Amino acid sequence: MNYGRFDSAAHEYVVTRPDTPRAWSNYLGSRRYGGIVTNNAGGYSFTRSPAEGRILRHRYNSVPAEQPGRVFYLRDRDSADYWSSAWQPVAKPLDRYRTETRFGPGYADITSDYAGIKTESLYFIPLNQEFEYWRLRVTNTGTKPRRLSVFACAEFTTEWNLLNDLLNLQYTQYIGEAAWRDGFIRASSCSRLPEDKANFANRDQSRWWWMTLVGGDIAGHDCDRDSFLGSYRSYDRPLAVERGTCGNSAGFSDNTCGVIQSDIELAPGETREVLVLLGIGKSEREGRATRRKFGTAAACEKEFTALKAHWHALLETLHVETPDADFDHMTNTWGAYNALVTLEWSRSCSLVYTGEHRDGFGFRDTVQDMLGVVAMVPDIVRERLVLMLSGQDASGGAQPDVRPWLHVPGQMKPTPPGNYRSDDCLWFFNTIPAYVAETGDSAFYDEVVPFADKGKATVLGHLRRALEFNLARTGRNGLPCGLLADWNDCLKLGYKGESVFVAFQVRLGLATYAEIAGAKKLTRERSWALAELKKIDRAITRTCWDGKWFIWAIAEDGTVYGSAKAKEGRIYLNTQCWAILSGYADTNQAKSALASVKKLLASDYGVAMCAPPFAKTPVKVMRAVLFNPGNKENAGIFSHTQSWAVLAEIMAGDGDQAYDYYRSFMPSAQNDQIEKREIEPFAHCQSTHSQFSKKFGMSRVPWLSGTASWAHYTATNHILGLRPETGGLRIDPCIPSTWPGFKARRLFRGREVHVEVRNPNELNRGVSHLLVDGERIEGNLLPLSALNAVTRVIAVIGN
Repeated sequence: MNYGRFDSAAHEYVVTRPDTPRAWSNYLGSRRYGGIVTNNAGGYSFTRSPAEGRILRHRYNSVPAEQPGRVFYLRDRDSADYWSSAWQPVAKPLDRYRTETRFGPGYADITSDYAGIKTESLYFIPLNQEFEYWRLRVTNTGTKPRRLSVFACAEFTTEWNLLNDLLNLQYTQYIGEAAWRDGFIRASSCSRLPEDKANFANRDQSRWWWMTLVGGDIAGHDCDRDSFLGSYRSYDRPLAVERGTCGNSAGFSDNTCGVIQSDIELAPGETREVLVLLGIGKSEREGRATRRKFGTAAACEKEFTALKAHWHALLETLHVETPDADFDHMTNTWGAYNALVTLEWSRSCSLVYTGEHRDGFGFRDTVQDMLGVVAMVPDIVRERLVLMLSGQDASGGAQPDVRPWLHVPGQMKPTPPGNYRSDDCLWFFNTIPAYVAETGDSAFYDEVVPFADKGKATVLGHLRRALEFNLARTGRNGLPCGLLADWNDCLKLGYKGESVFVAFQVRLGLATYAEIAGAKKLTRERSWALAELKKIDRAITRTCWDGKWFIWAIAEDGTVYGSAKAKEGRIYLNTQCWAILSGYADTNQAKSALASVKKLLASDYGVAMCAPPFAKTPVKVMRAVLFNPGNKENAGIFSHTQSWAVLAEIMAGDGDQAYDYYRSFMPSAQNDQIEKREIEPFAHCQSTHSQFSKKFGMSRVPWLSGTASWAHYTATNHILGLRPETGGLRIDPCIPSTWPGFKARRLFRGREVHVEVRNPNELNRGVSHLLVDGERIEGNLLPLSALNAVTRVIAVIGN
């Protein structure tokens, strides 16, 4: 079943049916001022933090899931019929109500046609601003004049703190106010306290926001939610809309809202435009200044054009044409955009979760989230890397999360030893070399960055401290301890239990460190890393091979996870992949491990995390048992890990199997199976129900996941093989043998590189030479010396 289509030329996804199985969403703005918007205009807005700066209210897991959102109601003043410009919340019958939503980077554009009235409602946040636009265009498509009332509606929070607003009603129902003043709805929380705008974390201050409307004749307002809705009603039939007039209520305690009514008259064929602006600050100060500068149709159009130009420029960093249109949809637009959105929000903003413990930048998540966006936003990646490096303690471990409004490098309390996770700082060995390779900024390794708690070191020093942290914390078999958790938070090994996954991460880190040190001619550092690498290899060799695959972990009490002898969780995906990605596995081990993955874990919708599921294992040993079989860490298809399976197959040289795995979790490939997937076909998700689940194939928790960055990195750097190195651009594709080739345009170091890959012999990989502007270069590295403003490269797979 199909609910929409991709519009590649416009960088948009078009939702053609509004009754999607679940609410589909998109992102607006930035951390300065941002929000979520759904295909039915649901969602919410906030500033700085979705958990601590919430302005518009959203109730998680409510019915319907996306309301109230940003609603335009329209009412015919003659017939008394009313509807909403998006299908929800009024939900007119779809045989009479036609609608379409266009999601693009940073906006939603919703059109509808009902009862001779066509509407277009556009939602976006201008670049670098602290307000949002709702633009409504109303057209009379009939033959008679129409008299309409438009109600622009939003439900406000009371306190900006999400949990307090929803749960602590004995406090928050007494601090909110909203009133109509001089053409604005002026809203506040704790209005009698002084402002402390420089200290966002101070909750004992007044907070202010505003809402205004231009373009229509103002006919009324409501600032009290219950006055607008009426008793025992909801947003599908507000009392004020039904009777045709607002009550001009003021909001004082209880629940406030912003509703502005404007009346318009339309001749046949006539179009009117109404603008709503909603933003941060006092109405008489920031509100007036914003409306004066931005409160015209021309200003709105200018800002929307600038927004699209900004996003399209980032997406045009890479453009590909392959035999698979679904792959192109993700690589050219949605995979790239998903990775950029995840970089911005980490795990803090969604329709399905946010809160106190998912605020700011989760350490290990954020370090990985940079991997897939380096080519598009290298300056932002550099700044974010410095921030995260300053979240590393002098011990070499990391602060669990970094909240910029609270983070003071060199002055943070060190993480309690029992709260350290073993994998946090090891992700630097993936991301920092990728940044240096993209930019050529080798001097970054020498930049001095403070630790979170005390002291400072060069970036290279931070990397060494990360390795020393794990090397100093090993178990009885000489493998790194899992500590509070390795990547898998459900794995409970005991603090001194050993993680094989982290052992492979440390191995990769040591090899990477040795390579960096060698390039910088730091002989002693290189020798140290290589000596430690030999030690960990010996420990892995003694302990980790189980005959057909690598074990999972070893608990503090000696229990071995991921062994063929185990009844539950006999095989674990991550260790099979990382044995290969780290360079440890020999050819026979890699072949056997990957064959076991395919036989025991692979399915049409992705590769399960482990198998068989846990059912009887005590929860103190494996917390995954609390999940239903085939869900999340209990043998579910965890999306984050899928790219590692793809990369392992690529390293083994099997482009066909690699691409089969990639396509199995690629959202766009499921656009015609939405009755199965249910969530957005244009965004990656956290997990999918595996073959061990009763809901096999259904996906959950879209958008913010480590999947986005890894998937885009895997597609661009390894399937397409357009891989930056300090000395140039490596062209080393590993593609399906059925592909005759592909074309790509890649911006690299300020130059434009056009690549045509040809595959006449139906191979997977093996570019032996390049034709660069007609000149032959042996090997597959396009050196910097061969780059012109525009460079054209032909690469043939095979001889």
